[in-house]
This record gives sequence, structure tokens and C-alpha cells, in this order.
Amino acid sequence: MPLKYRIDVLQALKEKGYSAYSIRKEKLLSESTLQKLRCGEPVSWANIGQLCKLLGCQPGDLLEYVGEAVN
Repeated sequence: MPLKYRIDVLQALKEKGYSAYSIRKEKLLSESTLQKLRCGEPVSWANIGQLCKLLGCQPGDLLEYVGEAVN
């Protein structure tokens, strides 16, 4: 994947006062999205938008382009 997370998103949410329990209870993100974040996997643009809203940041604060090896 040519994109990776710049930060530990779940840790950043925790620092903003969001636990995995509260995120699920308030239906801010789905369990599958939380699992993808735990594994460093990509999430949808809608979820990136929700994360930016919760964290008060821009998508570039969450993701960075690392490119792919060219043969």
C-alpha cells in the first residue's frame, strides 16, 4: 500500500477522550473500522473524514504517501 498512517490513530483518539467503547457506543466508527485501524489497514474516505472531525485535523495529518518500489 503506498499510503501509511503518520500517527497511531487509536492513541490520538484516546488522547482526545475517545475510548474504543465510547466510539462503538456512540456509533462514531464501526468495529470493523476500529479493527482496520488496529492493523494499520486503509479505511474509507468517509471514515477518514470522521477521524479528521474527531481529531480536529486534516487528512494529511493522518496519512502519508510512501510510494511503491519500482522494478
